[in-house]
Amino acid sequence: MMEVFVEVARLRSFSAAGRSLGLTRAMASKYIMQLEEQLGARLLHRSTREVSLTDLGLAYLEPCTATVEQAKEARRVISDARAELAGALRIQAPSSFGSTWLADAIARFSLLHPQLKPSLHVDDALLDPVRHGFDLTVRVGGIPDSSGLSIRKLAPCRGVLCASPAYLEQYGTPRKPEDLQQHRCLHFSHLTGGTRWDFERNGEQLSVDINPGFTSNNGLVLQQAALRGLGIVYSTSFLSARDLLDGRLAIVLADWSLPLNYLSALYPATRRLSPKVRALIDFLVAEYQPLPRWDSELLDAGLLKPL
Repeated sequence: MMEVFVEVARLRSFSAAGRSLGLTRAMASKYIMQLEEQLGARLLHRSTREVSLTDLGLAYLEPCTATVEQAKEARRVISDARAELAGALRIQAPSSFGSTWLADAIARFSLLHPQLKPSLHVDDALLDPVRHGFDLTVRVGGIPDSSGLSIRKLAPCRGVLCASPAYLEQYGTPRKPEDLQQHRCLHFSHLTGGTRWDFERNGEQLSVDINPGFTSNNGLVLQQAALRGLGIVYSTSFLSARDLLDGRLAIVLADWSLPLNYLSALYPATRRLSPKVRALIDFLVAEYQPLPRWDSELLDAGLLKPL
């Protein structure tokens, strides 16, 4: 009965409300009369041309509308829970994280939901998920273009400086950030600070302008260059973890911290979150929190300090 009242109040017509709800005009009118009898109050003024709210009807409309919307949302939640996850699921992520960790997670998620057809687009460009038609975008670091987007943090993204043992043996190990100016540095061109690398230790903050010996917009490219002994790379713990654990790379300036970023899931705020997108986000949160596997393994090996 509440739903009928809200619809009649919205459309100012028993006939229009009945058509909207799949009822006859007579049934819509009957429901309102029953509601008025229960409340002991007149909610509507009726005329041959129009239906209007009484003062009591106007006061009753707001809480009634809220109750109706809550009931609709509850029905949607039940419907979503019963629905099998199926269909296309378009995801975009940075090439480094998409290749090293996210692809595996999506593959395991897909095994749980075989009717899904995910596609993973890896690209280091900051693509607009709304304009490019992505259901979900995973992004690292600052999100200046987040208007119209909802954001959920997935995991911390820790920066690390790394170099191969061969490079450090040949050129020496930096002892303080300023020493980097005498080294060949491998620079990620999407860093928001440009060629200025920022450091922090025990409340002390320091910035160093480096002279890049090699620059790329792709973290995997820089990682390969570091493995070849080309220089010191500004990397992330998720990208470097396996090479650090295997000894192919070593952390440089371990006493200094680089700015902490986050891996975040972005999706259009204007759309109601679909069950398949919500399920994937929940899966990734469970996968990477409270501590992602790459950081946990590095902490266990004594290669990272706790945050």
